[in-house]
Amino acid sequence: MAANEAVLFAGTDTAARLAAKFAGMDTRELMRRVIKDLFPGRIALVSSFGADSAVLLHMVAQIDKATPVLFIDTRVLFAETLAYRDELVTLLGLSNITIGPKPALLTAEDPENFLWASNPGRCCEIRKVLPLAEALEGYDAWISGLKRFQAHTRETLALFESEGGRIKINPLAHWTAIKIRDYLDAFDLPRHPLVAKGYFSIGCIPCTSPVRSGEDQRAGRWRGSNKVECGLHTLPLYAGLDI
Repeated sequence: MAANEAVLFAGTDTAARLAAKFAGMDTRELMRRVIKDLFPGRIALVSSFGADSAVLLHMVAQIDKATPVLFIDTRVLFAETLAYRDELVTLLGLSNITIGPKPALLTAEDPENFLWASNPGRCCEIRKVLPLAEALEGYDAWISGLKRFQAHTRETLALFESEGGRIKINPLAHWTAIKIRDYLDAFDLPRHPLVAKGYFSIGCIPCTSPVRSGEDQRAGRWRGSNKVECGLHTLPLYAGLDI
């Protein structure tokens, strides 16, 4: 890290300082800087291999194929998602690391794979949140694919966020659906096969449905409930837990 950049990491407003420093920077250059200069060897991309995931995966492959890509296999994903992961990993030459829930925890709390119906919050916690919290130990930063246009709950999403002692980067925060489409077209990147069927936000099978005309992109997640997020973006709550 350059000496003039190291000063950014003093104090509690690291994320705000980084956001101010890199505001307006070309996304691909921002990705290069965080991977190669700011957090070399200490950053991972967390990818769902979902509807828009190919954008960041392609950028990472262009910058450094050795960058860890963490993928959470909840054990209840669509077969299309697993096939899409394999396709992109092979096409782009990525360093994929598949993580998932602990078998003993599933046996104890969700032996019939039906916890999503009675307690979706706990289902997400044991299948997604806890595995990611454990996998991110040892990393100083991680990259997410969150975007403001996806839902009203993400409209104020920042470019950089602080999670205790770790930084989360949202390089596509300001991107639009059109910009995503144009990037995929420009580089002839394959689409997730479920997008053509109206799935614009793709998670686990029981809690994902097609999006209807006029709905936001995440309307098909946990349809009919008050749940809008899986909890991956509240990871500081799990700091120090024995998981």
